[in-house]
Amino acid sequence: MLELIDINIDNAVAFRISGKVTEADMSVVLNSAKEKIERYGDIVIFEKIDSFEGVEVAAIVEEFKYLFDVGLSNIKKVAVLTDKKWLKYIAEIEAKIFKNIEVRCFALDKELQATMFLK
Repeated sequence: MLELIDINIDNAVAFRISGKVTEADMSVVLNSAKEKIERYGDIVIFEKIDSFEGVEVAAIVEEFKYLFDVGLSNIKKVAVLTDKKWLKYIAEIEAKIFKNIEVRCFALDKELQATMFLK
């Protein structure tokens, strides 16, 4: 499940993940991203991962459609909050692949630091 949350940053797309990410979940987040890009130009992303049990294939297809349509150039920073080592490792790899996006990992109890990083 993906749930949009408010972190009091206007251009932030902020969400919490717990369990499996569905196509409907992904659509909600991607539509929020599109709206924020139209309104603010650049966006930042806040991902709080409480638990992760996978992603539906249809959700991945939705994400690829979004990337093909909108791209990544409007994403400036990503804060990933997780206590899972393997997710931290993935975020480090993403930071190396997407050099124009500043990606940082934070422990789940470091929401304030993650929010400050995105400002």
